[in-house]
Amino acid sequence: MVQTLFRWSSATLAAMLCAACAPAGRVVLLPQPNVSTAVTVSTAKGNALLDTPYAATDVSDKGELKKASSSESEVKESYPDLLRLQPPPPQRFTLRFLPGTSDLTPESAGELDAIIATARARAGGEIVIVGHTDRQGAADANDALSLRRANAIRDILTGKGFKAELVDAVGRGEREPVVPTDDDVAEPRNRRAEIIVR
Repeated sequence: MVQTLFRWSSATLAAMLCAACAPAGRVVLLPQPNVSTAVTVSTAKGNALLDTPYAATDVSDKGELKKASSSESEVKESYPDLLRLQPPPPQRFTLRFLPGTSDLTPESAGELDAIIATARARAGGEIVIVGHTDRQGAADANDALSLRRANAIRDILTGKGFKAELVDAVGRGEREPVVPTDDDVAEPRNRRAEIIVR
């Protein structure tokens, strides 16, 4: 019996679970915490949309698709070796900034070494840094500031030896506050960079 596991990007998680008996293969959509996923399985004979956790489709040796069902307990029982191959879920960290700058608060600067050590221990090595601002100032200025914040953290990480091509920096400006506020309200919890280590 041959069993294989295929992991989608960190935004989605799916598994290809194949066996030598009929059906020739099975595709099961595995859930990922806090992420809504959907996968379309396509063959020359048709398509099947898997859009709920543990939705499944059987694939015949002729490429025909047949809706199937699965469950968490069935997947755990039938494919324990494959499940152990999955990478761990992403880890998330938050660093905060002084008002109007890309300088870390003293507390966040003190957390940086522990975050770097955790990131080094991960096998994947991909890091995404998302910069944010509060709602003080103009929206376009906050867009630029959020990107400067993300790039400041990126520069620190690449300076510590992380491969530049594996560290992405993006800015979200004031669009995704942790604490919603009116315009021109200072909110320290919104002045942040989220670091996602995959």
